[in-house]
Formats: sequence, C-alpha cells, structure tokens
Amino acid sequence: MASPTPTHRLAYIDWMRGLACVLMFQTHCYDSWLSPAARRGKFFMYSQLGGTFPAPLFLFLAGISFALVTQRLQQKNLSPAKIARATIRRGAEIFAFGLLFRLQEYVIAWGWAPLSDLLRVDILNTIGLSMMLMGLLCWLVLSLGRMRTPRALILAAAATAMLISLLTPPLWTTWRPDWLPWPLESYINGLHNLGSPQAWLFPVFPWSAFAFAGLAVGFVLQSDWARQRESTIFLAAGLVGVFSIAASRWLDHQPLRLYAVYDYWHTSPNFFLIRLGMLLVILSACYAWCRWGAAQWGFSPLIQLGQASLIVYWVHIEFVYGRASILPKRSVNIRAASLGLLTISLAMLLLAYLRTRFKGRGTELVGWFWRPVRAAN
Repeated sequence: MASPTPTHRLAYIDWMRGLACVLMFQTHCYDSWLSPAARRGKFFMYSQLGGTFPAPLFLFLAGISFALVTQRLQQKNLSPAKIARATIRRGAEIFAFGLLFRLQEYVIAWGWAPLSDLLRVDILNTIGLSMMLMGLLCWLVLSLGRMRTPRALILAAAATAMLISLLTPPLWTTWRPDWLPWPLESYINGLHNLGSPQAWLFPVFPWSAFAFAGLAVGFVLQSDWARQRESTIFLAAGLVGVFSIAASRWLDHQPLRLYAVYDYWHTSPNFFLIRLGMLLVILSACYAWCRWGAAQWGFSPLIQLGQASLIVYWVHIEFVYGRASILPKRSVNIRAASLGLLTISLAMLLLAYLRTRFKGRGTELVGWFWRPVRAAN
C-alpha cells in the first residue's frame, strides 16, 4: 500500500481538534442555557459526560504537535539549547494568552466577577505550562549526548506522564503543598482560593500527563520505523487504547489500594489510564477516517474548526457564558438550547473559515503552536 501523503498523515490532528471543539460547544451551551428542570434528565448528564473529552484532547494533541515541531527543529540541526529556547518561548506565549483570556473575562464580567478569577487555572494556562515543561524535558534528554535518540525521548515523555499521574492523588490529599500561596498551589492541584482542590479546574496534576502522553505518541509516530508502518502503528494504537480501557476497569475493581484517599473519577491513575485509552482509540479512528473515510472528500467542517481552534475557543465563550450570550442563561429547554448550539456551531465554523482564509492578513494569534502540523513536514 502506498504511503499516505502529508495531508493524510496530518489531517487527523486538525480533525481531532475540530471534534474537541464540537464537544466543547455542546458542553458549554447546555451547561449555560438549560433550565434547572431540563438539567435533571439523562440528556444533560450525557452532554456533560461528552464534556470530559475536550481538555484531554487539546492537551494530548498539544503533545503530539510539540513532538512534530521538535523533530522539525532537530532536522535543521539546531542545538538542544536553541530547540528549548524556541519551544519554551512558544509555551510561554500560550501561557500569556491564558492570562490575557482571564483578564478579558474579568473585564467583561466587571462588577460581579471576583478578583480571584484573574488567577484561575484554565485550560490555556495548563497547555502553555505543559509546553514549557515539555521543552525543558526535551532539552534535558537532547543534552545528554548519547541519549539523543527518538527512543530516549519516547521513554522520557512516557515516564513523565506516568509520574504525574501517580503523584496526583497524594498532591490532592495527603501531600498537599499547603505551605504555598493558593495561586501557586492551584497550579499543582487546582486549589484556587476555595480551601480544597477543585475538579473543574486544570492543574498540572493530572492534566499535564495527557500532554506528555501525547509527546510520547508524537515521537513514536515520527520515528522512521513507524513511518514505514503507519497504518499498522495507528491500528496498534487503537488496540492499546482498548487494552488500557479494560485494564483501568480491572484495576479499579481490585481490593488493593495504594493511596490513603482513592478517587477514581478525578485523581486516580486508573482513571487517567482509561481516558488515555479512549484518546488512543479516538486517534486511531480519526486517522482511519482522514485516510480512508469522508474527511478528505471535500470541505471538512471538523478540520476547518481544528485549524482555528484557539480563536473559536476564545470567541464562543463570550456568546455562551458572557454578557453577549445569545440565549438567557439557565432558562431554556433542550430544544431552544439545541437551536442555540446549532447557531453557535455554524457561527464558529464561519469564523474558522474566515480565520484560515485570511490568515496572514491580520494579527497572528499564536504562530506555529496551534497549527504546527502544516510546517512540520
């Protein structure tokens, strides 16, 4: 079978980002607009269950993209220090955009938003910080001379993901760094200023583990061995994902507990394992769809959204949660909220189309991070 073109090989990243955007839209719309009565049924429960995927997807894909860019910089024969400088700087830019986004939200909500919202740990903050940490890890590995191999990078990234996952439960409970000021501790366990870790925030532990897992997968996919067996590798990723899901459920039912406080649905390494397994299954399915399915038959809405995922994330929040919300908050039924969701989705698709159509004619928001795949090959 002929090797896939770069378009086939990389479209799955944009497609997965687009899928994350759609899941994000439906989660936010139903959460913001549904009335208390409409929130009592299973419909709302399942809509919020779908909302558990966008954050892991964005972080996982950030790791894969980071591996693509790092390899591209290596191919230019840049030194480890220069690679680290470039990648860490981009991570710092994303982190700064996260802070700017929080400032924008605070200004728009002036008068009723607490000042502490400026320091809330949101997904953009964690993506940027994860990128900086990945840049530091790659610099350490690449600086070791004899270990400057794809295998060393893969092992280091996978080990870091595992370590973050294993340390999450105690850092949320028995090993809490409560001696730190709450804005700093919040980046470790999502404390915020509420006295205990909050599951709705995005601290490094456990969320950065998805970025490092994506980094390991990205280096695997970019290895010469994997490129020669690409279809087989993606099929294997899906099978590993299925095994991980089954292993997670099996481990959860074992009587042995390694931690004083065990919370499967928020901090457990077993829950990280099942979500990672689902990400691998999604990765495999998206690759198959982009190579052999309808994703490449013409215009793909998901690929279009994925190519402008930052700006649609930034803008849609204001029309769903902000003062410019297109529907009254917590006041409508499922039908009205679904029509609002359709309106938001179409509007963001149009925005994404205009963003990519006129790219380069206006201000570039992020540079190579949000769409690095086009320049990586």
